Amino acid sequence: LTAFQDRENPYLNLTFDPQHAEKYEMRKTFKAHIAPISSLALHPKKPIVATASDDHTWKMWSVPAGELILTGEGHKSWVSCIDFHPKAASLATSSGDATVKIWDFVKSKCVATFSDHSQAVWGCAYHDSGDFLVSCSMDHTAKLWDLARQKCRLTLRGHVDSINAVIFQPFSNNITTCSGDKTVSLWDARTGLCIQTFYGHLNSCNHVAFNLRGDTIASTDADGGVRLWDVRMVQERLQINAGPYAANKVVIDRSGTLLAVASDDHSIKCYNAEDGSFLSTLDGHENVVQAVVFESNQDMLISAGSDMTFRVWS
Repeated sequence: LTAFQDRENPYLNLTFDPQHAEKYEMRKTFKAHIAPISSLALHPKKPIVATASDDHTWKMWSVPAGELILTGEGHKSWVSCIDFHPKAASLATSSGDATVKIWDFVKSKCVATFSDHSQAVWGCAYHDSGDFLVSCSMDHTAKLWDLARQKCRLTLRGHVDSINAVIFQPFSNNITTCSGDKTVSLWDARTGLCIQTFYGHLNSCNHVAFNLRGDTIASTDADGGVRLWDVRMVQERLQINAGPYAANKVVIDRSGTLLAVASDDHSIKCYNAEDGSFLSTLDGHENVVQAVVFESNQDMLISAGSDMTFRVWS
């Protein structure tokens, strides 16, 4: 498998300045959908953000101007997650209709639909080669899709509840999942075997994210608990209480020192990812915040949620 050959993470020896989240203020609000927004994704090359919504559609917008570029219709239920192909010629979406779809920008249409999951699909994420996609579902499994052959290559079994989020460890062959069974697991994409499970969350895990270097996993749970795990030492490095409301998403900025959490209490909370200290709360959403991303080129944060808007902070 050429895509899964061992390779060096280009970010291992790079250092970036942290974003200035403690100074952020809300700059713009865009009414983007007619139902809650569940997910955000940043274009790998251009200042573009994609939104996925319970209104069965996904949309692409310029940032910070907020001009609508594209709308994707085809899912028969809520769209739960969205991710750009690393080379940016397509994107993937997952949905409550139990499918994963690939959308091609050149052809302006859906070019593949994967329907092997037996229940709603919560998440999807590309491998950095762009040759593979991983998805996770309420059916307790995650699946690895071979995009060239357009079929499922592996099914990851082991969680005993819904798998709520999935992501590749950056520039590696490992997949990370988090589940309603309160655990975070690391899997080998070449064999489909579970390498490691991280125990510690006291409630259902909602989301999982990596830092750019790939040595730290951040995960969130339904009590607002955020935990940082040292992948190499296989242990909990830090615990942050962002509760009592659920922590829906977590994101680490490219410096690896800043953490943002999308919360059920209508806010985004920012923390120092090295010592867990609280930095700031970004208030402005009128309902649950479901997604958050750092836009490092413009030192911005973009958030979205159940108030059907996405907002730009800088």
